[in-house]
Amino acid sequence: MTARVLSALGAGFSSEALGSQKVFRAVLQALSQPGQPVHLDHDAEVPAAGNGASAAALLALLDSDCTLWLSPRLAASDAGPWLRFHTGCQLVLNPGQARFAWVAQGDALPLLSTFAQGSDAYPDQSATCFVDVDRLAVGGGGHGLWRLSGPGIRTAQHLQVSGLPADFERQWADNHAAFPRGVDALLATATHVAGLSRTTRIASAMEA
Repeated sequence: MTARVLSALGAGFSSEALGSQKVFRAVLQALSQPGQPVHLDHDAEVPAAGNGASAAALLALLDSDCTLWLSPRLAASDAGPWLRFHTGCQLVLNPGQARFAWVAQGDALPLLSTFAQGSDAYPDQSATCFVDVDRLAVGGGGHGLWRLSGPGIRTAQHLQVSGLPADFERQWADNHAAFPRGVDALLATATHVAGLSRTTRIASAMEA
């Protein structure tokens, strides 16, 4: 990266250690309590492209050993240089080579099966996908209301999501069926993330 590019990048966390720890704990909470939106409190100067919660979470999670795939709108923005500069991560062009992926709202979501799936022996070698969405809300009604069940959910969790592709629920059913292989996902708005572990079942609340 040139000095001009570097000078235009936003800052990371004001305290790298404390900022990363706070966001990391929030992401773990989101994955351990699937479908419960968690606020990401941070002071990083996130890129304009993509949702801020995805950017902050990746800033906390990535390091020089991590590979990251970006959807087209993010790949054409300063999101990649910003994450590379602050984390040392490696950007890859093939989704299957990525341990992390970030899909901007409005960009096509690749088939979840194209990302690293891990194996029965090493399920931890699968990808974690951040997917930007319009809205996350607990409860509600109408189109886009899910009934979630599985580990980390006492009985059922109802989550309202807007901004996902129409076939996401079908893809997630296939992803869940592949357990212990499969990806984990985090749905992100500007300020919140909601985790979807591969162990989580999604059903339409209208059908459940």
